[in-house]
Amino acid sequence: MNSMNPPKPLIAVVAGGYSGEREVSLRSAATIIKHIDTTRYTPYLVRISEEAWEVEVDGSWLPLDRNQFAFTHHGETHRLRYAFITIHGTPGENGLLQGYLDMLQIPYNTGGVLCEALTFDKFTCNHYLSAFGIRIATSERLYADMPYNVAELSQRIPLPVFVKPNVGGSSIATTKVISIDQLEGAIQKAFGEAPEVLVEQLIEGTEVTSGCYITQNTPHPLPLTEVVVKKGEFFDFDAKYYGNSEEITPARISEELTQQLQQLTCKISHLLHAQGIIRVDYIIEPDGQPTLLEVNTTPGMTEASFIPQEVHAAGLELTAIFTAIINDKLHAL
Repeated sequence: MNSMNPPKPLIAVVAGGYSGEREVSLRSAATIIKHIDTTRYTPYLVRISEEAWEVEVDGSWLPLDRNQFAFTHHGETHRLRYAFITIHGTPGENGLLQGYLDMLQIPYNTGGVLCEALTFDKFTCNHYLSAFGIRIATSERLYADMPYNVAELSQRIPLPVFVKPNVGGSSIATTKVISIDQLEGAIQKAFGEAPEVLVEQLIEGTEVTSGCYITQNTPHPLPLTEVVVKKGEFFDFDAKYYGNSEEITPARISEELTQQLQQLTCKISHLLHAQGIIRVDYIIEPDGQPTLLEVNTTPGMTEASFIPQEVHAAGLELTAIFTAIINDKLHAL
């Protein structure tokens, strides 16, 4: 512990979670801890799973007291004052953890319960945003406990389509389906990951992603990244995390289109009342206009992730951005 007076606020970097994206989350946490300003804050890794919530202290894992968001070390209780959430998937990306923290009056870096619950549900989020004139792909949502007809589905959304869990990320259990005989297997694969499945029209064009950080309710867009898949048919888990894609920052598109997409990302952040850091993915179709793919409110922060690349391309430092985000809520109390 730090002996300075006053003591530095204890910051929990909350990672892990209950989904297949657990390992990516832990890698994101390592990047965040590396870039937190330790002259201002004392960061601790909080690792959560369905079995245990733990805090790493001096190389050991201590239990987290969930009633106080605190841990006890050498007989002394230390309360964590802020949560920097970097869980990809449940419970950190869907509003559950945010609700818990709200009840304990612990500030955090993401949007609130409604923002997180809405953006975690891809189908509902995209249709909400479409009401404001934002173009989305044709899609349907399937439920594991409700019947569906593959032949009728393929008539309503002509192949090729993407089939993926309606919640989750990192393209886990996502399949590109080009023939009807592949559709049922793809749906069942996605149901293996989540109880709701999204069947979405394949949109072709240039894929770009737009990062943005929000402080004092003001969005600050970052340079865009263009995604070019080198191996495989789409930007899947291996392409994202194992180098099977080329990521070009800034994207090779016109300045006019870049500004249009950055403004659209800012608009989306306002419509969702997003906080912290978000990333919005688009396909620029042959008509030159963007179609929204999805919104990510706890985007990957590994060294290979888009946001660190875009921050670097903007000539900014992750440490400064993290400090601004933490202070935004920590000093508002």
